[in-house]
Amino acid sequence: MSLEEKFNQLAEELKKSMVNPDLDIELCFPNEVDQGCEVKGYPYIKVKYVVEGHDVYEKEIDIDPMYWEKDIKDLAGLVTFQIQQFMEEIDSVEYGGE
Repeated sequence: MSLEEKFNQLAEELKKSMVNPDLDIELCFPNEVDQGCEVKGYPYIKVKYVVEGHDVYEKEIDIDPMYWEKDIKDLAGLVTFQIQQFMEEIDSVEYGGE
């Protein structure tokens, strides 16, 4: 399996596990300039989280080369954890003062 195939499987796994209508997950490859992806030397996951339909927060989660050999489930677990932390940080900022 090529790295591109592996990361596409990872993106599908993330979309299945992160079922949240306010969350948009996009996989960006180093050679892709379209879809708003930046050209980087490694693939990354671009996460967009929309709070109450108007506040948009974005985060890029790099897929470090040291993780490329990991199983899809392990990779998905690592990325899912980072996405959940990102969402919790935003929720605490958005709703912490109420």
